[in-house]
Amino acid sequence: MKNLLDFLARYNHWLLFIILEVASFVLLFQFNNYQGSVWFSSANAVSGKVFEWSASVEQFFALTKVNEDLTQRNLLLEQQVRLLADSLQQRDGDATLLQKQQLQLLADYRLIPAKVVSNTVNRRDNFITIDKGAKDGVKKDMGVVCGNGVVGIVYLVSDHYSILLPVLNSQSNISCTIKGRGYFGYLHWTGGATNLAYVDDIPRHAHFKLYDQVVTSGYSSVFPPGILVGKILHVYNSSDGLSYRLNVKLSTDFANLRDVCVIDNTAMVERIQIMQAANDSIKEREE
Repeated sequence: MKNLLDFLARYNHWLLFIILEVASFVLLFQFNNYQGSVWFSSANAVSGKVFEWSASVEQFFALTKVNEDLTQRNLLLEQQVRLLADSLQQRDGDATLLQKQQLQLLADYRLIPAKVVSNTVNRRDNFITIDKGAKDGVKKDMGVVCGNGVVGIVYLVSDHYSILLPVLNSQSNISCTIKGRGYFGYLHWTGGATNLAYVDDIPRHAHFKLYDQVVTSGYSSVFPPGILVGKILHVYNSSDGLSYRLNVKLSTDFANLRDVCVIDNTAMVERIQIMQAANDSIKEREE
């Protein structure tokens, strides 16, 4: 104990210097958005590689369970396709109509497949890291989905990795609509259960029922319309009593997220450019 005290007394100025340096860096990166983003981007490549190795080991030991789930899903999908094809053939005499519609729907989209290498679900502001980046065509603000529905939005991009802002983040804000009803609101997650979120600003005159599906509205520049978000479990009044708040069970299982796709929608980009040009033209005329 005496030796330890002598050591601390001898090098106390160096210890104080190190503590102050650490504290200053923490304050710098935590309370300054620009410095925080630079640090986040710089550390992304190194941490992404470490996370990728760790995820590879976890995925190897989880392959048995994943294969079982995929087999069950494929069986279910095959049954659904068979039933739909039979129904279309009986109604229209064309069993390939469903396939043609699906191909037409996806014609304007390029999907960039990626694997999740890091994922958190136990924080208020969670992030997801994937193994695709700018070199693969990923850009900031692109939408990300999985086989079950919406995942989130690309937040930061490096050459080979990207960080996503998932639905399970307090800053996430996704435009949604009640399928087949035409009413839309905004999806938020307030913490707590990872399979529940809320859709706010649904008008009081809206007509819908429990277990109706909630899908992306297509009004934003991120997601195309019709991507599954979840289903309605409960309905509440908003705090001001002017609208409804929907409690939604999310279709995506974020705790077991492995494979995702980044949506590269060129049509959306063109639409944004046209809308921006129109707004600029209107402002110029007003001035």
